[in-house]
Amino acid sequence: MDPDLEAARQRLDDKKAEIEAMSAMSEAARAPVMLDQQSVGRLSRMDAMQQQQMATAQERARKRDLVRIEMAERRLAEGEYGWCAECGEAIADKRLAIDPMAEKCVHCAAR
Repeated sequence: MDPDLEAARQRLDDKKAEIEAMSAMSEAARAPVMLDQQSVGRLSRMDAMQQQQMATAQERARKRDLVRIEMAERRLAEGEYGWCAECGEAIADKRLAIDPMAEKCVHCAAR
């Protein structure tokens, strides 16, 4: 039950491109908030700071996903992609279709 490695590579490439595009789009949202009290009220500044913090947190999550993609690409190169890193059993194709970066089978991931 070997996974379709070419399809896996394509899914990883697509996911990587999607993450990089989202990162580029949110760059302005992560910029420091200007605290000019003359032009913006206190509540608007607080809202802007909250939005900036949320955008920063989303960027951290995207960076974690890029690391997971790198790890999955390494497993592909080493011939270990599609096999659970914990128990050694095959990871279900449906799981890999949903999360091409998965390194554990459903049973090991649930532990």
